[in-house]
Amino acid sequence: MSSRRRRPVGRLAAQAADLSIAVPRVVAHRVARLSQSWPTPTAGDRRELHLMGAEKVAAFWESWNAMFVEGARANQRLWFAWMRSLWMPWTGSPFSPGAASARLQRTTFGILASGLAPVRRRAVGNAKRLGRAKRR
Repeated sequence: MSSRRRRPVGRLAAQAADLSIAVPRVVAHRVARLSQSWPTPTAGDRRELHLMGAEKVAAFWESWNAMFVEGARANQRLWFAWMRSLWMPWTGSPFSPGAASARLQRTTFGILASGLAPVRRRAVGNAKRLGRAKRR
């Protein structure tokens, strides 16, 4: 089997599909759990509430950092392509309007996919973890 890299738009679509399945499951489980133990939440419920808030903050910062790193990489690739076109003009210029538009679109989808990856990882992990706890 060949190892093909998934295009950023495909990666973004796959992450969005995973999120559309995992997030409602996690929300439904947490709402049901908290509504059942509302007047006096147990220690496990309080731990789940704390985890819910802490993981959102952590996912936000991980997402922000991943988007920043991907943007920096995109700027570096653009700069190297520009310098290559100056130093070696015989290789062909990647700065035609069509190529620039395609590069901008790939870069944008890549940055979005990088930012969505930590959120997706946590949501899918929570869905698996809470799904296991539900069956017990």
